[in-house]
Amino acid sequence: MLLVVSLVVLSLGIGMDRAIAVPCYQTDSHSICLVSVKRSAKQFWEYRAVVSMDGVQREQEVYNCRDRQRIQADGRVVAFEPDGAGEVICRKLYRPGRSPVQ
Repeated sequence: MLLVVSLVVLSLGIGMDRAIAVPCYQTDSHSICLVSVKRSAKQFWEYRAVVSMDGVQREQEVYNCRDRQRIQADGRVVAFEPDGAGEVICRKLYRPGRSPVQ
């Protein structure tokens, strides 16, 4: 009986869509949502991220928190914008002086 109830509950949950929360941050001039973020294992100060800025989603870019630069999808290197996505990512995720191997 318990097995039947478990299977029914499981089957009900399979078809349901699940909402995934995306962390969003409000700066003075922008609304920035982190759609996906992945830290580099080799260079812990770099993050590969897809962000949505003021409702417009950008392609994946590399954010370098040590040099305060981002590498765009086409390879161009751009300095962080004041109150931009790079500032938010580095402020929330990057901790200088704390490598993951310590």
